[in-house]
Amino acid sequence: MTSPPSLDELERAAAEHDLEIVGQLLDASNAVFFARLGPIPVAYKPVRGERPLWDFPTGCLAHRERASYLLDRAGGFGVVPPTILLDGPLGTGVAQWWITDPDDLLATDDGDTTDDGGETNDDETNDDDDLEVEVEGFEDEEEVDSSLFAFLPPKARAPGWLPVFAGELPDGRPVVFAHADSPELRRVAVFDAIVNNSDRKGSHVRRSPTGHLWGIDHGVTLHTDPKLRTVLWGWAGDPLPETDLAAVAAVRAALDAADLHGELGELLTAAEIDALTARVDHLLATGLHPLPAPGWPAVPWPVL
Repeated sequence: MTSPPSLDELERAAAEHDLEIVGQLLDASNAVFFARLGPIPVAYKPVRGERPLWDFPTGCLAHRERASYLLDRAGGFGVVPPTILLDGPLGTGVAQWWITDPDDLLATDDGDTTDDGGETNDDETNDDDDLEVEVEGFEDEEEVDSSLFAFLPPKARAPGWLPVFAGELPDGRPVVFAHADSPELRRVAVFDAIVNNSDRKGSHVRRSPTGHLWGIDHGVTLHTDPKLRTVLWGWAGDPLPETDLAAVAAVRAALDAADLHGELGELLTAAEIDALTARVDHLLATGLHPLPAPGWPAVPWPVL
């Protein structure tokens, strides 16, 4: 399935089929399983497989994943894949449409871990015609879209790229981490500001086979305190585009509706909903992308 199911289709599949676990992602921080609901591939994240987090003592990650989807849907962002709560083989958890080609996950290459047809760069710092610097050894490197994120040489001319921070590679070379100045990526940044996303790594933004840009892993969101931690700071302090501001306004209107408010009340605390409403009101009042909060790390690690 290369196109996302509708929410109705996902819910109907859950009602008509038992969830079948196919495999487990062994490098995930919490228990994540590749599974199927009839014809629909999903990521299944059971609550019992969540590690306790000192700074998220209330609720569970699965509830925050579902709440993030509801807010995405209310604003029409199209960032979060269709997501439901269900009772699976390992108990209650979240099931989210698996956005990449399941055949790629299940294929084996007999231990060959070389890049399959991807472009690579030389070890030397590239010139202005080929700016991206190859970086090896970073977590989830193979899952990062090089058209969206790059390590660039310092002071290089880089039209279309927005710098986030300067640093150095393991071999000591100085670099600038940057992301693309992309409207679709910017929409992800606006959505993250609403849900107070505390873990927007580069590998948490992925394209489906159809080319649509999706965001995944929204378990550490919707805290009462400012915890926005992201690699998408390139627009910090800039005015929000009109289309994205309209999406924020749509979320605010939905928060006053009984249906959304009632469902969020089953997933979040009253204080978390109040903080969510305050964030949305602040975005509408300022019309600006937020700045990093003092006293909190602005960038997740690893960044990819």
